[in-house]
Amino acid sequence: MLFVYMGGPMNPLLAIGTRRHIAAKLALSLFLAVPLAHAQVLTIDTSGKNPPKSNGPVNREYAQIEPTHVDLPKAPLDEKTRLALIRALQSEQGFAMRPLPRGHKGLTLEANGKLTPAGEPYLNEIIANGVSVKPGERVVISDIKIEKEKLVFELNGGPDAAHRFLSHVEVGVGMGGTQPVVDDGSKATGSRLTLAFEKHIPALSPAQVKDLIAPLISFDVKSPVQAYTDTLPKTLKEAILDHQVLVGMSLDMVVFAKGQPITKSREMDGQMPFEEWIYGKPPETVYFVRINGNRVIRVEVARNGEKPVIYSDDVVSPMLLAEGKAPVNAARDNTRTIREGDVDNDPNKQAGRPLPTLGKPNPDDKPAATTTDVYGRPQTMGPVHPPKPHTDDSTTLGANPDDQQPAATPSDATQPTATPPDATQPIVTPPDAK
Repeated sequence: MLFVYMGGPMNPLLAIGTRRHIAAKLALSLFLAVPLAHAQVLTIDTSGKNPPKSNGPVNREYAQIEPTHVDLPKAPLDEKTRLALIRALQSEQGFAMRPLPRGHKGLTLEANGKLTPAGEPYLNEIIANGVSVKPGERVVISDIKIEKEKLVFELNGGPDAAHRFLSHVEVGVGMGGTQPVVDDGSKATGSRLTLAFEKHIPALSPAQVKDLIAPLISFDVKSPVQAYTDTLPKTLKEAILDHQVLVGMSLDMVVFAKGQPITKSREMDGQMPFEEWIYGKPPETVYFVRINGNRVIRVEVARNGEKPVIYSDDVVSPMLLAEGKAPVNAARDNTRTIREGDVDNDPNKQAGRPLPTLGKPNPDDKPAATTTDVYGRPQTMGPVHPPKPHTDDSTTLGANPDDQQPAATPSDATQPTATPPDATQPIVTPPDAK
């Protein structure tokens, strides 16, 4: 924008005012020339009707799951398989592979399909309703409802209170006021998971149902540390199992990696408050873990006789971002499932186990692995040989008494052996000898 003055000489005061006016217009024109794409609009909702939302990339634990591949039977669910599902899955315990939200709606998982909600809507539901179960925590199937096209699992008591409607009903007489019909003071903190099918529920076995919901709940036998680390990326899992603390870890990760600290201190770095967790005592290696909020922002490692090493670069957050597909269950390759009781094998896909015979061992039985001790001697279990019996009468060292011959008998066995005279008795001479 260009302003041109045409005319005679101007008053100095008028010229100054004109220059200020022109400068203001130029500044306004430059401000309006900035592209609107760089503008940032912040909208604040004070009504409380719309749930809060999160912008930007979300954590990988809220990303879309990788679909499972479970062979579904074509036959519909009958009464026998229905009772078998209720009997096997009622009160069954597992470990959460993802954060499970509260709320009446919960999560919906399609059989061999996708999860709803996923991504940012998943995170928004967590923010709006809260977390019922954290990843790695134990979860219990409190109830299972079998409907026409879906299985509804109530987890940890379910998201609805026991007396959902009666708690809003109050009864009173006269001037004594009103009292609620049911008011036990408890609030529902559970979650709900719906397993949906296309047309009908097939005749599934309990093991097939567990495989279908494995991306969300793992029913393998694990320790608390293993259950939590199985929900993390491989690199981060190995760091926790190696007792390493990385910048960007959460408080739970630090506790699983190093345990509770020896001492804690709260300090201020300018205007930022932080908490210092200290592990170890000199002359051992001492770790100073600085935490702000729920994240590690600085790690200082002080070794005896060396200069302290300080780490401040966040290496954990890029691992937790939703990049690619989230793992279904990384621990299933390293676990072994034991099937107890009466196991129904599919004769079209599974061969029966051959019966053992007395003539030869079962072909499925594997020989014992050969190991050696520190001297290189084989430690494989061999046949057991009981010791041979022996007596003290053996004349030959190491000979078997059963193979020995009896002692030789003298040839004149009928004549008695003469007894030598006793030296203490006098010898009597007969009278004819004189």
